[in-house]
Amino acid sequence: MVAPEPTAQPVRGFDLHGTTAVVTGASSGLGRHFVGLLSQAGASVFAVARRGDLLADVAGEVRNTTAVRCDVTVAADIARLLDLVQPAADTRIVLVNNAGGASSEPALDLTPSAFEQALAVNLTATFALCSAFARSMIDGAGGSIINIASMYGLVAAAPIPHAAYAAAKSGVVGLTRQLGCEWARRGVRVNAIAPGWFPTDLTRDFLDSDKGSEYVRRNTPMGRPGRLDELDGALLLLASDLGSYITGQTIVVDGGWTAR
Repeated sequence: MVAPEPTAQPVRGFDLHGTTAVVTGASSGLGRHFVGLLSQAGASVFAVARRGDLLADVAGEVRNTTAVRCDVTVAADIARLLDLVQPAADTRIVLVNNAGGASSEPALDLTPSAFEQALAVNLTATFALCSAFARSMIDGAGGSIINIASMYGLVAAAPIPHAAYAAAKSGVVGLTRQLGCEWARRGVRVNAIAPGWFPTDLTRDFLDSDKGSEYVRRNTPMGRPGRLDELDGALLLLASDLGSYITGQTIVVDGGWTAR
């Protein structure tokens, strides 16, 4: 007599009910998509950005979402954000550091001031938020920090003139490794996602142009930019218990760009 096959059990672990999620840069693009995804997975979400009018739209469209206007380069704003979130001692936190920006300027024309501004929003603010929220995580139920880096933190952006952006995102990758190791035994995981070309407010004009679309098609092994939903697996893995043994890592989601 042949024994019956064991009944397949559903894979569990992506359930984020009881989790408080904070997403910066949430008024548009990747951040807005992440807010919807985390809410759908069950988290209570704080959508954070500078543009209050767009944030109100996000909060109105996505359930269990609170809009918080915040400039992540301002220490007082970060302190106010932490006070507003007020995570309970038994509440797990997921922080998604997505705020950032890029300007295209040849390195020979880039001033130290402009370089520092790029570092401030892409790197220094990421550290400030990691540091502020890690204290609540360590004193409470722990949590996961997910920094949004870029494939240009791993390879050069040239011929696109992104010296400051590439430097900042390289810093995010290194910071993620360091903090992931420092806090590994204190209940806080720190990882990063490095996207390739995805349609956002910052990239849409380039991707819609004949020159830009051909550049991305030619240089991406998959022959196209990514869809926003193609970041979902990486984000949910790092946010949930299914990624409980992953820290200090950068997951690259770039259609094969950096594998060439």
